[in-house]
Amino acid sequence: MYIHGFEGSWFSHPFWRTRFLLERPEDLEALLTSDVPAVVIDIERGVGPEPQAAPRAAATPVRKVAFAPLATLAPADSAKTDREHAKKTIARSKRAVKGVFDGARLGQPVNAEAVASVVEDISAAVDRNPAMFIDMARLKSKDEYTYLHSVSVCALMVNLARQLGLDESTVRSMGLAGLLHDVGKMAVPDEVLNKPGRLDDAEFALIRTHPEQGHAMLEKGEGVTQEVLDVSLLHHEKIDGTGYPYGLKGDAISLAARMGAICDVYDALTSDRAYKEGWTPLRAAAEMHGWEGHFDRALLFKFFRSVGIVPPGLLVRMRSNRLGITLPDGAKDTRSKVRIFHCALERAPLTLEDIFLCSSGGSDQIVSEEDPARWGFGDWQKLSEKLTAGGAARR
Repeated sequence: MYIHGFEGSWFSHPFWRTRFLLERPEDLEALLTSDVPAVVIDIERGVGPEPQAAPRAAATPVRKVAFAPLATLAPADSAKTDREHAKKTIARSKRAVKGVFDGARLGQPVNAEAVASVVEDISAAVDRNPAMFIDMARLKSKDEYTYLHSVSVCALMVNLARQLGLDESTVRSMGLAGLLHDVGKMAVPDEVLNKPGRLDDAEFALIRTHPEQGHAMLEKGEGVTQEVLDVSLLHHEKIDGTGYPYGLKGDAISLAARMGAICDVYDALTSDRAYKEGWTPLRAAAEMHGWEGHFDRALLFKFFRSVGIVPPGLLVRMRSNRLGITLPDGAKDTRSKVRIFHCALERAPLTLEDIFLCSSGGSDQIVSEEDPARWGFGDWQKLSEKLTAGGAARR
C-alpha cells in the first residue's frame, strides 16, 4: 500500500519519509509497533486495507501525483532533475528558516514541529543525491548566510547521522538540531552579526552568547528534542576543553553536539562570508584534520567519509581489504580519490588503482584510517610522495 501520511507527532513514526510505498514486511512490523495512531493511504497508488479494517476518511482529499519512473530518465536528465529538486528544496527551506528565525528575533517561541516538514524535505533531498544537495547548499551569498548555513548544517547532520547508522527518529532529530543550532544569533544585532571586518573584544563576547541565547529560546518552544537543545548550547565546545560556553571535555560533550561542531565548522569554512571567501572542501577537510584537540577524531573521519572528502596523504583501509593513500582528484578540490596499492589480507603490493570517492558510496568505500607503522611502512612520508607520483610501493 502507498502511505500518504501519518497522524500524530512527526517523531513518533519510524520512517524518514511520510509518503512512500510500503512493501517490506519489516517496514510493516515497524509501523505496527510504533506509536502512530493512524495512517492515510492513497488507494490510487497502491492496494487498500482489508475491508474489515477500512480507514476513516482523510481530513483533506488525497491528490493524485504523477512521477516519472527513474528508469525512464537518462543520466543527464536524472542529474538535471536532481539539481532542480535540490534548488527548489533549498529555496523553500531558506524561507521557512527565515520565518522561524525572524519570529525568534521578535520573541516568539520556536515551534520545532512547525519546521519538521523542512527537515523531511532536506532529508529526502540528501537521500536522493547527497553530493549534489550538499554542494549546492554550500553556495550561498553573504546576505543570506545565516539562513542557508542552517539548511546546510541540517543536511550535513542528516548525512552524518546516516553514516553512523542511527535510527530514523534520531536522524530527524539531528537534522532538526542542525536547522536550529544558530537560532540564538537572532539575539545578536545585525551590525555585529554581519560585520565585514574583524570583531573587537566586546563584539566577539556578544557573539559568544548565542549558544546560551539559543538554548533559552528553544527551551520555551514546542517539539524540541534533547539533541536540538544540546547542539544549540554546545556546538562550540571542543574535545580538549578550550571551547565555550562551559569548556567541556571529551565525552562530557554529547554525540549530537560533537556532530554539530563538525558540521557547523565545515560549512562555515567552505562558505563565502562577509569577511572572507570560502575554502575548497578539500582544504577545509585538511585544515580540520590538523586541528588537534578541536574535534572528536573518530567522528571527524566518519564525517569525511560521509561527504566523500578526505585529507590527502592518509593511509586508509577499504571495504575490499585493500590499503590506499588518499589524494585529491584535481576537480577544483571538491572530492577525493584513493590510490590502491596494497592487499591488507596477504600483506602484498598491488597494481596501482584509483577509486573516486562519493558521499553516496560506490563499489568500494573507506572503512578506517590506518597507522602506517602498523603495516610496516616506516618512512610513510617518502612512500606517500612516491605513491602520489604514481610509483609502485616496495618496502
